[in-house]
Amino acid sequence: MRDLALIFAYALGAALCVGGVGAAGLRLLRGRSITAHVGALLALTVTAVAAGVAAVAEAMFLSVHDRDVVLITVAAAAVVSVTVGWLFARRLAAAAVWADQARARERHIEQGRRDLVAWVSHDLRTPLAGLRAMAEALEDRVVRDRETVDEYHRRIRVETDRMTRLVDDLFELSRINAGALRLTLSAVPLGDVVSDALASTAPLAAARRIRLEAADAGWPTVLASEPELARVVANLLLNAVRYTPYDGTVRVEAGRDGDNAWLAVADTCGGIPDVDLPRVFDVAFRGEPARTPRPGNGGVAGSGGLGLAIVRGLVEAHGGRVSVRNVSDGCRFEVRLPVPGT
Repeated sequence: MRDLALIFAYALGAALCVGGVGAAGLRLLRGRSITAHVGALLALTVTAVAAGVAAVAEAMFLSVHDRDVVLITVAAAAVVSVTVGWLFARRLAAAAVWADQARARERHIEQGRRDLVAWVSHDLRTPLAGLRAMAEALEDRVVRDRETVDEYHRRIRVETDRMTRLVDDLFELSRINAGALRLTLSAVPLGDVVSDALASTAPLAAARRIRLEAADAGWPTVLASEPELARVVANLLLNAVRYTPYDGTVRVEAGRDGDNAWLAVADTCGGIPDVDLPRVFDVAFRGEPARTPRPGNGGVAGSGGLGLAIVRGLVEAHGGRVSVRNVSDGCRFEVRLPVPGT
């Protein structure tokens, strides 16, 4: 019994010496990765075991051969332990990073939902109040002259159309976020989609004296669902027209780059602040303080901040990607989509 206690004392003393040095080393690793901490902890544990075995072997006056056999056995076990522990540490670190990113995404999405509810509530409450006031004025015959009555009717129609577009955007965005969007992919001539979008945007552009330009040739065929692709192009054009000053220019061009086709919409809006560029495609982000339609906007109704978010969702559903960057006199939105046969 005394011999066992002595062996325990030798092993404990050696392990404590190694543990003290290791504890100081672990303090120096503060702020390092989880992998580094777990690796250092494993190395410390294995070294403490090896030191305890070596101390006991020396105390027992083992022969050199027997001592080497014991130490080699411990070393082999240490290699396996450290290797397995290192692999586990990497998986643990990856899981921790993934969990942290997931929590950050969840917080970001939740904040986006709150902003969306607040902003859409504002966008609905304002025109509804105006509609009610105009309807009551017409009902109570506060306004009687034909010109004012016609103007009230026109404004009611405009606000109703604006709220209809906002509701449509919300429905489309909910389909994208819920994964309920089902695409029927086919070969779609991009030039035809752009031509239709330009024709529908032309009256708004003309009201703001904005020139719409398009390349004469080079339009590729893409693998896409035509209704959703048409919405992507229309949203990009409306966004460009909305933020381009009077007498500005919006240009659309496209081409093919390897296995992908690209579509670019460039405007002369003066550029987007660098701090806003990463947030352009976020839900409910508009990049301006005003949340109501600005007067004198040439018939371009204010946006609910959903158009570019829908663009990103639809493009990614096609397996493509969308980006934005500043150019010399404005900004350039670029969409990349797969082509048939890729």
